[in-house]
Amino acid sequence: MSPPVGAPPSTERIRAAIAPVLDRLRAESARRDAEREHPYAEIRELAAAGVLRFRIPAADGGAGASVRQLAELIIDIAAADPNVAQALRPGFLVAESLVTGALAGEERRAVLERVLAGDLFAGTVNESAGRPGGVRTRLVRDEHGWRIDGRKFYSTGGLHAQWFSGTALDEQDRIVGFTVPTDRDGVVRLDDFDAIGQRLTASGSTLLQGVRVAPGELGEPDARKRHPHGSLAHLVLAATLAGIAAAARQDAVDVVGDVARPIKHSTATRAADDPYVRLVAGRIATAAFTARAQVVAAAEALDRHWATGDEDTAVGAVVSVAEAYVGAGEQALAAAELLFDVGGGTLTRRDLGLDRHWRNARTIANHNPRGWKAAAIGAWLLAGESPPANGLF
Repeated sequence: MSPPVGAPPSTERIRAAIAPVLDRLRAESARRDAEREHPYAEIRELAAAGVLRFRIPAADGGAGASVRQLAELIIDIAAADPNVAQALRPGFLVAESLVTGALAGEERRAVLERVLAGDLFAGTVNESAGRPGGVRTRLVRDEHGWRIDGRKFYSTGGLHAQWFSGTALDEQDRIVGFTVPTDRDGVVRLDDFDAIGQRLTASGSTLLQGVRVAPGELGEPDARKRHPHGSLAHLVLAATLAGIAAAARQDAVDVVGDVARPIKHSTATRAADDPYVRLVAGRIATAAFTARAQVVAAAEALDRHWATGDEDTAVGAVVSVAEAYVGAGEQALAAAELLFDVGGGTLTRRDLGLDRHWRNARTIANHNPRGWKAAAIGAWLLAGESPPANGLF
């Protein structure tokens, strides 16, 4: 479903357009997880409905949403299916670059045109070989021009995307960014992501086999990172974790009503009347509420920074996002584990798929270890040390 033809995009119109898609995603989430069926059609519908235009300024043809509004949208998408929220993450980051001034001139015009056309994006700097964080993909020149050779991993959203971005080492061993269309000769996308959770994020390998690249498709060598550029990437993950907690809350309500029975020595005739079941449901609901509140607070910190643009609000926003990531992860894991306490052994049936919430939360939490973020938060509080500006905070 798309917004009405000719109607200017707005947060309300985009929300209304994607609502039925989220309903379908929610209804099929457990089955797709069990059968490893990618939601190709649903992600395409979300793109057509303008979900990546949500935060683009109105003057550029977008809905002009705040970071808080975007975070709430992502939480709701993740509550329907966290795989979809994460698969869209590279697109949300590309759209954010249009809002925050990270792109300018012809490059911005080209990217804006792609977003407005409903294109989807993938990208990663990650490689599974070599040292962590290292880049072995090469940008070399031959008689025909520039080409890229290498292999990237965690290419989130890669199977859905029209554009792929990554990094390579040039002939002076400088790191250079690049963006190429995914249908270009030599770009090979593999569905080889085999984690315990978030199985349908299309986060497998991208092979770059002699991929031709034009000078205009290359970024500046060794481009400097600075706060809080990059923080939205981690806020999206935190929002996805909050969505998982919300999904666990909804499943608790559903299974208590439809599946669970009171234990033999309970005085209740319905699971919903058992005081201990009510206690667990309340704890799950509290975890979901807390996760959402933490993400919203961090999003508001980013909004404050983009309103002022000063360094103090930049670092403060980065720390807030780190706090939300740690907190939402803990709440999502707790909610997913508590879910099984609203019933007995019946809830472990594989056809219910309730284990997917914990597996999904655990997988996201492992991508950016919470210990490093928590330690960086402590360093800021106790010694005034800013988190490193390496894109991981």
